[in-house]
Amino acid sequence: MGEEPTNARKSFGDIAPHLAEITDKVLFGEVWANSKLSPRDRSLVTITSLISLYRTNEMPFHLKRALENGVTKDEIIEIITHLAFYAGWPPAMTALQIARKVFDEAGS
Repeated sequence: MGEEPTNARKSFGDIAPHLAEITDKVLFGEVWANSKLSPRDRSLVTITSLISLYRTNEMPFHLKRALENGVTKDEIIEIITHLAFYAGWPPAMTALQIARKVFDEAGS
């Protein structure tokens, strides 16, 4: 790994250095960088999956990333609304509260 700490290395590299390395190199280096889907499309897929699977720990990071990748606040709200009928009301309501906090922090 390089000298400069990456996001995964900063977050959990002290306890799981190999997992941090493959997270940075494979997931964010190769998968997210693959041009077959745009970063915006990857964010849409990722936040939809996280909401549907009720993965609340990862939602704030990926909602923020979605905003950075060009997904609008209104689009995120519409995704949550749509998923309320497919993933369930509790995951949608939880995602809505997480999104509110992310939007507030991002000034959206």
